[in-house]
Amino acid sequence: MKIEQLTHLASHFLDYVQWTPSLKFAVATISFNPIFWNIVARLEHRTHFLTKLAGGAYNGCYLLAATIFSLGIYRDHVYHGALLAQPTYLPMVESGLVKALAVAAFGVGNVLVLSSMWALGVTGTYLGDYFGILMKERVTSFPFNVNDNPMYNGSTLCFLGTALWYGKPAGLLVTAFVFVMYKIALFFEEPYTAKIYAHRNKTE
Repeated sequence: MKIEQLTHLASHFLDYVQWTPSLKFAVATISFNPIFWNIVARLEHRTHFLTKLAGGAYNGCYLLAATIFSLGIYRDHVYHGALLAQPTYLPMVESGLVKALAVAAFGVGNVLVLSSMWALGVTGTYLGDYFGILMKERVTSFPFNVNDNPMYNGSTLCFLGTALWYGKPAGLLVTAFVFVMYKIALFFEEPYTAKIYAHRNKTE
């Protein structure tokens, strides 16, 4: 992309964002997911309702994992559909550099997400701590040795890569919103998880 094209996009950015019902719904699904899993996980930690419902901590965690995974797939589907209906900035689509950045962002994002899931396992990835399924020690292997929050940052990169690939400025705005939502989620999750492990260490 040329400098004048970037300048034009910056000065007319909102002209390429249409607040359609589909985009609003995509933003709603992005908001809902971390709110949902934080509320459900804390409720489980306090009442063990999923453990009781599923007949055990592991079964409860697997149930929550399946739910979160399904919600994530649905969120991505909604985002993709909403994105395609948004105005396209042609210089982005026609730029080889933007295409390369899109592939890189999506590729790196998926590597971070999948490798962190592999390193943590199902229970480590999907809030097993709240079920009393605690890790013996902090995971420091890849990707945690290069990124503190590879799941969230990887997911954000996937949103970014998709927006760049289709040349959708609205997708860039949604990506920024995803980044903020994950930061808010971490604000609540990290201290709570730290308390869980501090209690474990205190009672050992």
